[in-house]
Amino acid sequence: MQASVHHAETSTLKSIALTLPNQSKSEVAPEDAEKAPAPILTGSNTIEAETPATPDGSQSAEVGQIEVSSDNNIAQQPSSKNIVSPDSGLPTNEQDDTAALEQNAQVENEVRWLKEKVNKGDSISKIFSRMNLSASLLHRILNSSTEAKELASIKPGEILKVKIDGEGNFLGLILERNAIESLNIQERDDGFRTRTVERGLETRIANASGTITNSLYQSAQRTGLSDQLIMELANIFGWDIDFALEIRAGDQFSLIYEDEYLDGELYGHGSILAAEFINQGNVFRAIRYQDKNGNSNYFSPDGRSMRKAFLRAPVDFRRISSHFTKARWHPVLGKKRPHKGVDYAAAPGTPIKAAGDGRVIFRGIKGGYGKTVILKHGDQYTTLYGHMSNYNNTVKSGSRVKQGQTIGYVGQTGLATGPHLHYEFRVNDVHRNPLTVKIPLASPIKKEYKADFTRKSKPLLAQLEMISRTQLATAE
Repeated sequence: MQASVHHAETSTLKSIALTLPNQSKSEVAPEDAEKAPAPILTGSNTIEAETPATPDGSQSAEVGQIEVSSDNNIAQQPSSKNIVSPDSGLPTNEQDDTAALEQNAQVENEVRWLKEKVNKGDSISKIFSRMNLSASLLHRILNSSTEAKELASIKPGEILKVKIDGEGNFLGLILERNAIESLNIQERDDGFRTRTVERGLETRIANASGTITNSLYQSAQRTGLSDQLIMELANIFGWDIDFALEIRAGDQFSLIYEDEYLDGELYGHGSILAAEFINQGNVFRAIRYQDKNGNSNYFSPDGRSMRKAFLRAPVDFRRISSHFTKARWHPVLGKKRPHKGVDYAAAPGTPIKAAGDGRVIFRGIKGGYGKTVILKHGDQYTTLYGHMSNYNNTVKSGSRVKQGQTIGYVGQTGLATGPHLHYEFRVNDVHRNPLTVKIPLASPIKKEYKADFTRKSKPLLAQLEMISRTQLATAE
């Protein structure tokens, strides 16, 4: 069995490195101050100072790297009356005194950059203190605009650069959030100017295809697809295919997706534009379409939504530990009783997702269910999520939630012998088996967009057909 990935811009097969969970695909070194995109980043003669050593001789991790650069090009030039030529006739000591005055004037006008990497446990006030910048200055900056308040939410790994003059006066700062986005604040006579700067990414279209030999994840991994793209592919077809139970060796997949490049290097991935999955001989195709309002979704070639009104499984689970049944031996109570839901065994702390759009009608302790959330979806449907270890703090009773939004985390509160999600699905207050109940479809593409969708989907479907045929021939 073979799996391949093809990039549209070249006829040569090209693999893409896999991005493991919680790791960036590549570490982009921060640019020097004079190379940063913001207008206030002017400078030259970059100097790096060593991190101060601790008493035991090791470097201090708290202070981090400090980079100092000077902006000689914007320093005021001494006036001609202060310039003394070598043959001016002044005594040597007077020439030396004059040169020293000129040097001092230049130092006073010198612009420098201080740079620190945000470490775990850091706050903006701690970093300002280490840079000998006052708390009153920070207070004025944070209160200058809503955008400036984002400084209070710095994250580990971000880079803070502060621009000061020769006397240590604040001129501006740059918070580099990542390789493409930064927050720039510049002091002006009338206050502070704050703006977010984003570097442009180049988008290239790529494609991949493969044949399942063991699991979707491992087979897709061999084509060079990242975790992000593998999960997106599974989510697109997740309403039609149970990837935990229905995948077979010989199943095939093909997809067309976006690669994003920064300075000629692969930075990340955009969206899957079109995809096909052949599962046990059944062919499923999906096309991504974005309407004029910026809303995007995946549709079948005839315009039906790939998304259903409810997720079949609201958690990434290891196994189904208990099925829906009228009589189950309860491991804690030691007697038979109906089990009106499905138990999904999963690692403690695994995010639990809202099965569909709805409103929170209960959040709290509910008897043997332990920590529980109940959602109401329209007039007919309710879903229950039990044995949570904790809730998502943003989800309160009365809150509106979207399908796939995290509402809590797997635990074993209440009458539970191990970590799992107890999930119930009710139609008109009657319990139904979540695994077999007929789930309503989401709305199809709107009539006003149907013609545009058909026009845009034709070339993608043609390309997808070609990729699929190539994969079939290769597999044979």
